[in-house]
Amino acid sequence: MTQLDAANVCVRRAGRAVLDNVSLRAHSGEFVAVIGPNGAGKSTLLSVLAGLLTPDSGSMALDGDQVTGVSSRKLAQRRAYLPQNPRCEWPITVERLVALGLTPTLPAIGRLPEAFAARISAALEACDLVKQRSQPATTLSGGELTRAMLARALVGDPDVLIVDEPMSGLDPRHALDTAERLRVLAAAGKLVIASVHDLTLAGRYASRIFALKAGTVQGDGPASILTADLIGRAFDVPACVSGSGRDFYVDYAAQPRADAGVTGA
Repeated sequence: MTQLDAANVCVRRAGRAVLDNVSLRAHSGEFVAVIGPNGAGKSTLLSVLAGLLTPDSGSMALDGDQVTGVSSRKLAQRRAYLPQNPRCEWPITVERLVALGLTPTLPAIGRLPEAFAARISAALEACDLVKQRSQPATTLSGGELTRAMLARALVGDPDVLIVDEPMSGLDPRHALDTAERLRVLAAAGKLVIASVHDLTLAGRYASRIFALKAGTVQGDGPASILTADLIGRAFDVPACVSGSGRDFYVDYAAQPRADAGVTGA
């Protein structure tokens, strides 16, 4: 079983605590949705979990080994990381872009093994990119590029998948497809950790909710903890929560502005 263990993590920037004594232990089979308002520290936490950012204090371990002691190649073989707002500056084909996810496991010389070619095709199909296979990645729409980057992260069959806002910018069908794919990956034994802004999708598909606000943990537990009370504390907005499972739904109540009804001269 794969386990990530962040213990008492603190990250400071310009004298401000971006993460303040945050601990998260997660293991294979979980789909952890990290939620919270803008600036809560979600992306910073994911960078720490991925081993890309060393915290100012606290520790980060993968299967009991401190991440700082794991070689970059071995870490890349074990976990895949998809940042927020991914970019591609080179006009390589979508197929080549996805193949980059195999770099840590590719042989030093020779052609791409046939088994890897099959994995690339499977990743393209899973992310609905078969028609774009030979298209330059620089010509993709924002949503298509997000799906291509997700395919790149998936193609290496990592034990741990860490993704920052994977549904951002996707149309409803592809957002649902992506959420379902992450759920299925976790159910198949992967550890999936994703920052999610759509709380309805988080409540429907994630097995665990990890809520942050101003760098501190507001809630951590099964999807059932995603209540109106937690949303109110984390986001400072009244919410209405209904249903459960695939019928789970979050709606928000607009707050009247202090200057409502006041017009200028």
